[in-house]
Amino acid sequence: MSWKLIVPPVLLGLVGVFLVVWFEPQLCADGMRWPILHDYQQQRICTLLDPSRDPLGKGFHIIQGMIAIGSGGVFGKGFMAGTQTHLEFIPERTTDFIFAAYSEEFGLVGNLLLIAGFIFLILRGLAIALEASTLFARLLAGALTMIFFTYAFVNMGMVSGILPVVGVPLPFISYGGTAMVTLGLAIGILMSIAKAKRLVQS
Repeated sequence: MSWKLIVPPVLLGLVGVFLVVWFEPQLCADGMRWPILHDYQQQRICTLLDPSRDPLGKGFHIIQGMIAIGSGGVFGKGFMAGTQTHLEFIPERTTDFIFAAYSEEFGLVGNLLLIAGFIFLILRGLAIALEASTLFARLLAGALTMIFFTYAFVNMGMVSGILPVVGVPLPFISYGGTAMVTLGLAIGILMSIAKAKRLVQS
């Protein structure tokens, strides 16, 4: 796609984010109603901007997730030794908030290794997409790679407090059969595309 089609929406989005952050006290005041979004969407954005507005309600997830990530330190507390996790301060600790539990137990070093693994997976998927033999295969490989990036970025972002809390699993880390099966199928399709390219070359 032409950059003329990509840059304007990106700039518009950045300006919108800046304005929402700048005018947060007025936009999130009690009784303020946003005409475009539903109530629950407005609450998610306001909770993201200031979790302390409702620390025992809607902001509880974000606050506890950030506490767990920070308490892990550099090397973490050790496998199965996280206090925030095992004292059940972290909600949905095996699915949506698995990154908080992982961060507490393995610390910054574990996080960097996990992120490096996701970066390798995404770069490998993009390389497969670039080398695919047909346009359909390139688009399919690129879309599947985007799924891995989106899932990982949104999950880690919402637990870290930079994105609203939504129900997105962390690929191959979160507990759950459906996500594991679908992401495994996506990996299989990427491998099939790479194999088809090698067969064409041979």
